[in-house]
Amino acid sequence: MRARMNTLASLRGRIERLEAPSDAHALNRVTLGHAGADATLRGGLVTGTMHEVFSAGRQGGAATGLVAGFAGRLSPRRPLVWVRQDFCEIESGALSMSGLSELGLDPRLVVSVRAADVDTALRSAADALACDAVGTVVLEVWGEARQLDLVASRKLTLAAQASGVSCLVLRVAAQPQPSTAETRWVVQAARSPPARSLGPEMSWCAWGAPICDAQLVRNRHGPVGQWIMEWKCDERLFSEPAPYSQPVAAAPAHRSHQAKAPRDAFKRSRAG
Repeated sequence: MRARMNTLASLRGRIERLEAPSDAHALNRVTLGHAGADATLRGGLVTGTMHEVFSAGRQGGAATGLVAGFAGRLSPRRPLVWVRQDFCEIESGALSMSGLSELGLDPRLVVSVRAADVDTALRSAADALACDAVGTVVLEVWGEARQLDLVASRKLTLAAQASGVSCLVLRVAAQPQPSTAETRWVVQAARSPPARSLGPEMSWCAWGAPICDAQLVRNRHGPVGQWIMEWKCDERLFSEPAPYSQPVAAAPAHRSHQAKAPRDAFKRSRAG
């Protein structure tokens, strides 16, 4: 009985030290590139811990894109282990290596793991987190999963802290529950402005930049916030979208766009 009490006290002490603010967190942050988000996060995402990303409704594509961007920032040149529950592929389709490449990730560094159920996915993610040669581990689970409770999140957080490997938990069609996550995000798609590489007359048929509406609903070391975040695939960082997202109409060819209205017309409008 005494041994059990000592073990319980030791675990509680580890959890308290883990959840308490520490100066060590300030030394292990990776900037996202988005000025507003980085300021709220006090320098960026903390590495070697767990972050949660939930999709708003069933917008799994936007949430997956944000997770891919986070992984690209956290460990751009180290292996990425993506653990997926089989049901995720049924609902969302398989991961596209060409799509990850277009987002700026190196497909040669991506290891995809398919798990038959949530329990297997949790064990696989924990095993991957124990390997310090890995940069980031993504755990993707579909729907409400009772296995992903507070105890499971603590195990993932402790494993990430012990190895220094970052853990990103991607949840689609699920509601947030109490956890030890460093941050929690709720993501939905945002309007992407048309590309202008083909000229204004053909911009409607070109792909736009990946943009999402990201809401930070949990931040263990600071405030929360919400931003429109654009992912720059070439630079592999987030940024604020251009202030003028709508295309500007071209000036008429027969007169200058700076032509002033006649004064008499202005007077008539005021008199009316």
